[in-house]
Formats: sequence, C-alpha cells, structure tokens
Amino acid sequence: MATPQDQQPAQTYGQPPTIIINNSSSAAASAAAVIGGAGLRRRHQSLWVHFWLLRFTAGIGNVFYAMHVSRWNRDRGL
Repeated sequence: MATPQDQQPAQTYGQPPTIIINNSSSAAASAAAVIGGAGLRRRHQSLWVHFWLLRFTAGIGNVFYAMHVSRWNRDRGL
C-alpha cells in the first residue's frame, strides 16, 4: 500500500539524549547549600548537657555524650 500524498511517513527517532548526573560534591555546591540554610553545621558540646549529665549520671553520661557528638561530626566530615 502506498501512503496517501497528504500524510507524512512515520518518523524514525534517533537515540535518546545522554543524561549526565554529576554526583561529586564541590566547594561551590557546598557553599550554596550553606547560604540557603540547608548545610550541615558542626555540632558543639553543650556545657549545660555536661552539667546535668555530671549531676545525674556521676560523669559516665558525659563520656557517652562526648563520644556521640564526636562521632556525629566525624561521620559528616566536619
């Protein structure tokens, strides 16, 4: 069968476009996240938390709290 003259033949499509996802972190992207307020900040140990842990746990809680804050910062590279 021939195609009628008022119709176009079916189009053949080429390859889909290449999509590149850049997963590397850069200083500019980190700075933009911090400016936007969504950036990670370093956790600091609270004097008041240490004070209350000293009173209620005889100092043992202070060790675990300090380890927790240090591990949190280290895991995030801060």
